[in-house]
Amino acid sequence: MAIDIKPIVKNFKIDGEFIESAPYGSGHINDTFCAYYQTLQGKVRYIHQRINHNIFKKPEELMENIERVTTHLRGKIEAAGGNPLRETLQIVPALDGKSFYRTDDGNYWRTYLFIEGAKTYDVVPNLDVVYEASKSFGRFQKQIADVPGKRLHETIPNFHDTRSRFKAFQEVLSKDTKNRAASVNAEVDFVLKREQDASRLVDMLERGTIPERITHNDTKLNNVMIDDVTGKGICVIDLDTIMPGLPMYDFGDSVRIGASTAPEDEQDLSKVSFSIDMFERLTHGYLDAAREFLIPAEVGELAFSAKLLTFECGMRFLTDHLNGDVYFKIKRENHNLDRARTQFKMVSVMESQMDKMLAVVAKYGRKEG
Repeated sequence: MAIDIKPIVKNFKIDGEFIESAPYGSGHINDTFCAYYQTLQGKVRYIHQRINHNIFKKPEELMENIERVTTHLRGKIEAAGGNPLRETLQIVPALDGKSFYRTDDGNYWRTYLFIEGAKTYDVVPNLDVVYEASKSFGRFQKQIADVPGKRLHETIPNFHDTRSRFKAFQEVLSKDTKNRAASVNAEVDFVLKREQDASRLVDMLERGTIPERITHNDTKLNNVMIDDVTGKGICVIDLDTIMPGLPMYDFGDSVRIGASTAPEDEQDLSKVSFSIDMFERLTHGYLDAAREFLIPAEVGELAFSAKLLTFECGMRFLTDHLNGDVYFKIKRENHNLDRARTQFKMVSVMESQMDKMLAVVAKYGRKEG
């Protein structure tokens, strides 16, 4: 059913007359619209989004996180002589001053200023865009490393706690409510043999070997806006999952997505591999921005994190397959199993190339001086 946003947008502080709107972007979680407004300066665009509160159970906490982070970013960008209107998301407040508007039927809406003269890429056109996107994520982590005040809310608790994910897998496997375990023995064995991997980063965090930081947690390359003229990454978007975490989670997930040679649900595993060239470009960009604030122990886990986040994702797909496909949407029989197999194929290739990956990290992780 089409959504009429006119009654919604009048509740935001927008200095202009609504002209028209249309659905926008390729996201699958929130409902997103781009709207034109007539102002004294001409037509201006805004982004309006309905937050999916079935996934994000506490929208007000989510928006508090985003408001704190974007406020901090504006200060950093202004101090560096940048343009905060283009280099970070700009929340347009509701009429009551809040960062969101809650409708009578319990839906939460927010509004951002549209960033002109830049775009995102669902399919990256060249390695320069890969470098710029990865560098943007590294710079973003560096900029928000010192957000003041209390710990940010966890918008999805234990999101990248791989040890918890492993325990959830074991529980679903032991129950086997859909009688699918016997048909996926090879995949189950693949996961069970890597139990120690699942705990590695969480154990390091608990020992104090690595610090908890603020992370983005959805580092698809299309969550970075690339300037149309300069080709530089200018703004990291989609901040719904910004929360406490480890920088390695962000880097590892960007590699999982960005260095794959095939779609996530490819059925022909001969097409699925891991591109060491893409990994090098991602590593180069990320560390060019992040090496100055990361400690050696964090840098030392970057290559492993690529494997870990790929393993985690495959394990989640397999868990959902065993559980009857209740979390990830499927379009065919065994869809989640196909997804798990692609991730496990990538893990295997990464394991065979881990020496090369470590060498790449060492090459770009050296600090000058």
